[in-house]
Amino acid sequence: MKISLGRQSILLLGVNGLFVLAGALSGTFLNVYLWKSRPDYAMLGWFTVSQQLAIGLTFWIAGKWVKEHNKMSALRLGTALSGLFYMTVLWVGSSAVDWIWPLGILLGCALGLFWIAFNVVYFEITDRDNRDLFNGWVGLLGSMTGIIGPWFSGLVISRMTDNTGYRLIFTVSLVIYVIAVVFSFFLKKRKVSGTYRWSEPWLQLSKPHSPWRPLALGLFAQGVREGVFAFLIALLVYVATAQEYKLGQFSLITSAVALVSYWAAGKWFKPQYRAKGMLIGAILLLVVLMPLLWKVTYGTLLIMGIGSAFAMPLYILPMISAGFDMMGTSGENVEKRVELVVLRELSLMIGRLFGLGVFILTVMNEPSLRTLTWLIIILGAFPLIGWVFMRKMLRHTEGKGTTSS
Repeated sequence: MKISLGRQSILLLGVNGLFVLAGALSGTFLNVYLWKSRPDYAMLGWFTVSQQLAIGLTFWIAGKWVKEHNKMSALRLGTALSGLFYMTVLWVGSSAVDWIWPLGILLGCALGLFWIAFNVVYFEITDRDNRDLFNGWVGLLGSMTGIIGPWFSGLVISRMTDNTGYRLIFTVSLVIYVIAVVFSFFLKKRKVSGTYRWSEPWLQLSKPHSPWRPLALGLFAQGVREGVFAFLIALLVYVATAQEYKLGQFSLITSAVALVSYWAAGKWFKPQYRAKGMLIGAILLLVVLMPLLWKVTYGTLLIMGIGSAFAMPLYILPMISAGFDMMGTSGENVEKRVELVVLRELSLMIGRLFGLGVFILTVMNEPSLRTLTWLIIILGAFPLIGWVFMRKMLRHTEGKGTTSS
């Protein structure tokens, strides 16, 4: 049977692609922009903490709006606030380092609103059969924007004096966010049903033998790595080369590899391969970090980046698809899909905050490059821990028949 995506799925992919493109253009260099104003690892760690706290709380609070009112309004507001964030950065300029917490909270609220709406709509318009295909396309579009965006930004920034290039790129991102808002109006307004239960994430985890417990622990482990790697690797590339263009080149190469690997995963990676695929991906994600123990250079970072881009779909697609499949296992779970999306995000948030806490404590006490390298290796082992938590659940669901969402 041929698996395909509907018109609404394609439109949602388009809005997601524009949102991710705007983030790829500016987000890759945002921390470099702050670093050039104040070279302080801990400052960037706190900036990321403020974002993660805001994302998690926004998911939880906005869940009521998304479930009982208009989830499309949440998606549009999140996109608009992302544009407002870059408008604010343009306004405050190099003084942005003095407004780390307010800026981080603004960006976190924007991301939280967009992604809770996206995740709920994504669940509603996909099912178990085409979910891996949709996820593959999300990864593919993310890789394509990762190729174009940072390379273009790095080229522009490196050829313009002072911070002129940064201001231009932030302005371009602002325009793209506006276009994404316009595109979102072509998405149909989704039905609302039921009453939002604030305590549902905790109730689900408190049930004896709850299948959400191993998933939450797996997501926690994913978040531990993700929270730090999301900003540190790009920053290390800049620190190692002192060239924005090199960072753009790094993103171009690694995203090109990710484009191919996500395309292949979307085409051939089936539910029955999830447990083995996730294990192989987790091992590879750790192995490719080992060259950094020799020396942190552009070359060793590139080896790590290429290896991670190749392995990430094997690890991340089972994590995403397994969670959303669980939401469709019963009518009761489908009814609670918003609360379960919140549970998923809170699990990731706690993991990210844990990883960031370890990072901040480390750089405040011993901010040497060697210490950072060992921290990267330790945090990079957490996907294996995630697989340990998830393996039984993945094996249990392998080979099961289609379950409609």
